[in-house]
Amino acid sequence: MLKPPRLRPGDRIGVVAPASGFPREQFDAGITELRSLGFTPVFEESVFASRSYVAGAADVRAAAFLNAWRDPDVAALIAVRGGFGSAHVLPSLNVAELRKTPKAFIGYSDLTSILSYLTTRCGIVSFHGPMLDRRLGAGVTAYDRSSFLRALTETQPLGELAYPELESFSTGEASGVLAGGTLAQIVASLGTPYAFDPPQGHVLFLEDISERPYKLDRMLTQLRFAGILERASAIVLGEFVGCDEPGGEPKARATLADVLSGFRGPVIYGFPSGHTERALVTLPFGVRARVVAGATPRLVIEEAGVS
Repeated sequence: MLKPPRLRPGDRIGVVAPASGFPREQFDAGITELRSLGFTPVFEESVFASRSYVAGAADVRAAAFLNAWRDPDVAALIAVRGGFGSAHVLPSLNVAELRKTPKAFIGYSDLTSILSYLTTRCGIVSFHGPMLDRRLGAGVTAYDRSSFLRALTETQPLGELAYPELESFSTGEASGVLAGGTLAQIVASLGTPYAFDPPQGHVLFLEDISERPYKLDRMLTQLRFAGILERASAIVLGEFVGCDEPGGEPKARATLADVLSGFRGPVIYGFPSGHTERALVTLPFGVRARVVAGATPRLVIEEAGVS
């Protein structure tokens, strides 16, 4: 795995919109927050483009992403918003080019398609972390500032991440390379040239929002049929916000526990990254991690994501 250089005070961060459009006030608030963290956000005017449910034409979004990646004065890239559309830019990306100058890319939700491509196809560490819209733009109550800064600026691993809300579905301990993202995006990639392709023994992180229990079952079943679950040594599940059946039953938690009951490794549930009702924790994908499931479930990041 290639690790991007760590960020330093004053570094320029390219703000890109590979997916959907966004409210201007959230963008402006997110820019202010990046500046308050000591970084210098930069962006092209095309970031404000709008075309139906995406932030401009696919070639415009891809060009902005590549311009930021190729710019030697830009140290990292962060997405404004998820929604839909980031898969459109994948045909414009090239593994060899991206590996020449590895940079930190930060996002979640629909940006899983790019995170997955960078980590499992390009071999570059990427960051499942806050975007401007509704996270950085909403301030420190919406994202965990400590994990964001530590993951991107320190060459020491994040270490133990334990929260009172975490639950163990099955007990045990296992280690592997951390990979994953939003469940729907991972499943949508299968069967394409950009398919999620984690290594044997990986730690699989999965989360999603507003997917009914039968859809969660369907997608996890597809991951099982595709051999992804068989390759995993452990599973870390997010909160799955808004995924209970309308009316209350069945619950998303119970469905996840049931579908994964035959998984041979440890499974923990309720990790606050991605679509979370708590402050979003930044996770480096592509580094070694350990899952401990039991009375005190936790995820331990054993390797730094930056060099």
